[in-house]
Amino acid sequence: MYALGYALAIIIGLTLGLFGGGGSILTVPVFVYVMQFDPKLAIAMSLPVVGITSLVGAGRHWQAGNVRLPQALFFGVFAMSGAFFAARLSDRLEGRVQLFLLGVVMLAASVLMLRDSLRERSATSAVRSGTATRVTLAVVGLGVGALTGTIGVGGGFLIVPSLVLFARIPIHQAVGTSLLIIAMNSAAGFAGQRQVGAMPIPTVIAFTLCAVVGILAGSRAAAHVGALALKRGFAVFLVVIATSLLWQNWPAS
Repeated sequence: MYALGYALAIIIGLTLGLFGGGGSILTVPVFVYVMQFDPKLAIAMSLPVVGITSLVGAGRHWQAGNVRLPQALFFGVFAMSGAFFAARLSDRLEGRVQLFLLGVVMLAASVLMLRDSLRERSATSAVRSGTATRVTLAVVGLGVGALTGTIGVGGGFLIVPSLVLFARIPIHQAVGTSLLIIAMNSAAGFAGQRQVGAMPIPTVIAFTLCAVVGILAGSRAAAHVGALALKRGFAVFLVVIATSLLWQNWPAS
């Protein structure tokens, strides 16, 4: 089953490179249901995978001029704070509860991706600023960070639309900026984890390398591929996985 897990790691990286988010939400389910790791350990393992993979992707987007550093740093600081403290507090949650929360978040992500793919977005380069925008990005950043620390998701499915809608960053730059924020966010979540000592390092390294291969391919293809149909298909796939997670981890009455 490890071979299948590594193959799925390539797909995770590919979707991160294409969409700036969404793919990392599959990392924990792959570790738990394909590679048979304990949920809490899987969440800890997912953070370096998602963080390093996103950082590599952000580097590719940086070379193409698609990273807005001021917005990434502002958003990232709040996300890192949320991720670190949520990771510390997540020990109080059972692994089953964390997987159920992951299913809820995955379902929300799929709805956002479907809605996003079904409407036309204007790509304006006029970056919006102001107190209201900064407050909104700070709140979203804290929320994304809390999700990262609690259930091991990068949060790109929330970061990208937030940058586009509230900061008015063009979509390709939002994707690149999102990847840098995810890398910062994942690093803070990893620093707050208590399961680090039990991680199988060779497996994490191999999984990360496969995901890096995927994100390099996805980042290269992002400017040339019409991603709407892919995004719709991926969103439907997320609905299936989310439904399975919710079914298997529904709280006992």
